[in-house]
Amino acid sequence: MTVPETVLSELKTAAAAAADKLATNILSYDVGERLGITDAFLVCSAPSERQIAAICDEVELKLKEIHGSAPLRREGRDSGTWVLLDYGHMVIHIQHEQERAVYGLDRLYADVPKLELDLPEEENQV
Repeated sequence: MTVPETVLSELKTAAAAAADKLATNILSYDVGERLGITDAFLVCSAPSERQIAAICDEVELKLKEIHGSAPLRREGRDSGTWVLLDYGHMVIHIQHEQERAVYGLDRLYADVPKLELDLPEEENQV
């Protein structure tokens, strides 16, 4: 399955917004065939609760401004360690670095295709 161009465009916007707020290890996965309920995941990390909140705010703002998209569901904002933004066609995971290591989404989806986000290489590092 191929992620539609409209979804890929939104993923790139979300990834750039996350990078602007210094998110690290920004990756996107084509999970459509595996899950069937969404086309893609965007996963990124941050070292603090404050930075996670800033990334979340920026991602939501840019997706609304540029694409007119708003999340159908938002979870974890109060926990500060993992925010999930569900847009239906894509799900964005903003995780504390330790949470990301513990829950291992990257390991769970290691066998699905990664999507090119067109980020400068230094913004896509751990």
